[in-house]
Amino acid sequence: MVTGFDSGVFAQAAGGIFIISGDGLVQLANPAFGRLAGSQDATLIGLPWRVFVHPDDAATIEETICEIRNSVYSTRTVSMRLQPTGSSPVWTIASFARMSAGAGSMDVIVQVQVIDSLMQTLGALQKSEIRWKYALDSAYQGVWDHDFNLEEFFYSATWRKIRGLAAHTPVDGSLEKWMEGVHPDDRAHVLACIHQQNEGLVNFHVFQYRERHADGHWVWIESRGSSVEWDADGKPTRIIGTDTDITERKRDEATLAEISRKLRLALDVSKIGVFDFNLDTGEALWDERMLQIYGLDRPQSRYSPVDWEKLVHPQDLATASANVAAGISENRPFVNAFRIVLEDGTMRSIRSNAAPYTDAEGASRLIGANWDVTEDVALQAELAKAKTLAEARNQELEAARVRIEYNALHDHLTGLPNRRYLDQRLDEWVVDPMRNSAILHIDLDRFKQINDTLGHQAGDAMLSHTALTLKRFAQDDDFVARIGGDEFVVLCGPGRNKTDVVALTDAIITALRQPVPYEGHLCRFGASAGIAWAGDETHDAKQSLMNADIALYRAKGLGRNRYEFFTKQLQTQIHHAKRTADEIMKGLEEHEFVPYYQPQFCARTLEISGVETLARWNHPVHGVLAPAYFMKVAEDMNALSAIDRSIAEQALGDFNDWERMGLGIDRFSVNVSSRRLREPGLIDSLKALQIRPGILSFELLESIFLDDLEDSVTETISVLKQLGIDIEIDDFGTGHASIVGLLKLSPSRLKIDRVLVEPIKESAEQRRLVGSIIDIGHSLHIDVVAEGVETLAHADILRDLGCDILQGFAFAKPMSKVDLEVFARSGHWRQSPLPTQPSRPEADRDSAA
Repeated sequence: MVTGFDSGVFAQAAGGIFIISGDGLVQLANPAFGRLAGSQDATLIGLPWRVFVHPDDAATIEETICEIRNSVYSTRTVSMRLQPTGSSPVWTIASFARMSAGAGSMDVIVQVQVIDSLMQTLGALQKSEIRWKYALDSAYQGVWDHDFNLEEFFYSATWRKIRGLAAHTPVDGSLEKWMEGVHPDDRAHVLACIHQQNEGLVNFHVFQYRERHADGHWVWIESRGSSVEWDADGKPTRIIGTDTDITERKRDEATLAEISRKLRLALDVSKIGVFDFNLDTGEALWDERMLQIYGLDRPQSRYSPVDWEKLVHPQDLATASANVAAGISENRPFVNAFRIVLEDGTMRSIRSNAAPYTDAEGASRLIGANWDVTEDVALQAELAKAKTLAEARNQELEAARVRIEYNALHDHLTGLPNRRYLDQRLDEWVVDPMRNSAILHIDLDRFKQINDTLGHQAGDAMLSHTALTLKRFAQDDDFVARIGGDEFVVLCGPGRNKTDVVALTDAIITALRQPVPYEGHLCRFGASAGIAWAGDETHDAKQSLMNADIALYRAKGLGRNRYEFFTKQLQTQIHHAKRTADEIMKGLEEHEFVPYYQPQFCARTLEISGVETLARWNHPVHGVLAPAYFMKVAEDMNALSAIDRSIAEQALGDFNDWERMGLGIDRFSVNVSSRRLREPGLIDSLKALQIRPGILSFELLESIFLDDLEDSVTETISVLKQLGIDIEIDDFGTGHASIVGLLKLSPSRLKIDRVLVEPIKESAEQRRLVGSIIDIGHSLHIDVVAEGVETLAHADILRDLGCDILQGFAFAKPMSKVDLEVFARSGHWRQSPLPTQPSRPEADRDSAA
């Protein structure tokens, strides 16, 4: 039993009170609590307190009772829900306190006060707050609250997210800090809007500006703020608002503005006028361009169909109106074309595109565009006239085309197909390897003599006679052509076998051997023929023509007035050239091409002044070969440049050795082909060799280079000179070069060809010629080298004529590097008398690469 307890006061208390014993049972409850628990107070005695407490709050109450009994707290207040029998839970505030029950027992007295209405109000506020939060979040609007009195600044998570900030990132709400992130172009505007609201000039304000995002880009924000509290002067002390990210909207607005600008520009540039016609009210709206097209300068831009009809040309009105009516009735786009007559009588041609539609208010409308096509119509008229004239000339042009095509494909003298026509037919000639087709290449013998003795008219007569003869013996499926000069070709059809081809060729040669009368003369000539057979092994028509050409020249070499077939023997000769080409390639790989050197001597002192480098092929089977053996094949296979390059590089290495030996050889020259000078990598390769200036000369043939220099070759020669490489003109005097060409090239030395040097002993005229060449060279500050110096007499004459350098068998033959070193050390040419006669036959002369 509770001691020191006034039961009367307990029973009459307005608030609910109950006492919990140490075993957790209700020891005592007043009537007020009984009413809250939904029972008589007497019926509650002895029941566990959990019976009338909401289950969700039981753990909290249990913990509170333990803390009171364990003296953790002397009193404690918590909220809990009572659960009356058969009724809804009731929210209460419960105050717990200790009270002594004697014999060491510790009871707990609990006083409760109903707060149900307050909790319902709080719940409603919480729901409202949640709804607003969800609404603002779904609208992606950030909330801000500036309370200037309390200096509290609130920014929602969405407000931070718009600016790229984390949800709990601290925000400095001062105006100065915030303005640092505002776009410089927007700061004045933002400050003006804030000033208006801070001064109480507006209670609600909306403005847009750009603010720096956390990642650095600019975000367009629309800020809405409303004043909710004011001071005594009417100035706001608290402003609450929202920020909305309108970047996408601004971008769309800019895009729309740009599209509209382009559309306006396109309409202006194209000079298209736009109209909008309300079919329900009969009112039409014309833009400025429409007014200009129709010649109207009145400010009024609204016109009725009657205004339009007055301007349409009377002859076009019915058709134009019918097109409009049909388009509207069928509800489809349509095109119209008509003329209008302006107030000053000027007539214009108009093209119109229009389409009916229904606007947002349900009105039926017709929108369209007009543009002035007067110039186009005039141009079309001119084109139509030109077309008529062109068609009138088509027959003449076609006839001319036929004549031109015939002339382009036929020889004007004989009327036979020409080389161009033959080239077209060759691709069609050999189409089936089983067809036995032969090609005859015919060349007239002694034809030049007729031209030279009787004139070209007689030669033309013989060519026409030959053409008639060939056509007389040819069959319908044979193709006869004159391919140039006195050369003819017959492509035999597939019906002829080899016997027929031989008979045909014999008949042609026999007929052409017969004398032909011409203006009282009997012209005698003949013909040689080469025959290539296609169908056995050769299926390429152009190759067959080449084979026939080879056979023709074999026939001419065997005495003319005959024919020869392309044979295996001829093919063997071709194979020999191919084998030589292969050996040349292998020889380049195996370094078989080596330099030989012919010394050059000062004409006054007879000291060695330099050497000319000559190419030799140290063939593994045939020994050392001169260029005559391989030059033509190497040139045909484009290997001459590679040989030049190899010889030059070896010569440079030998020259370096001679300098170390002290042989006294000051320079060396190498022969260079025209193809070598055109190599793209020539200059780079020479730079890589690091050649000392003044020791190397490039010898160029006068007949190839001097008067016909390409720009690229001229530029290459100029760079060679910059590198310190001299230029020499070889075989000068045989190429008929001009002084202008010599000046253009500006070489270091001229080499007089041996053909001019050899006769100078017997011919005074030849001596004068050589002397003139030497004088020309000296006048241009060019040293002169004489080739082919065979005797002492040659050397004396050339020295007296002023020649600078001598080269020839009188002094030394071309020799290997080792032999040259022995020769240079010996100096025997100074003591030995020079020959008075050539030291070698003409056939032994050197042919340099």
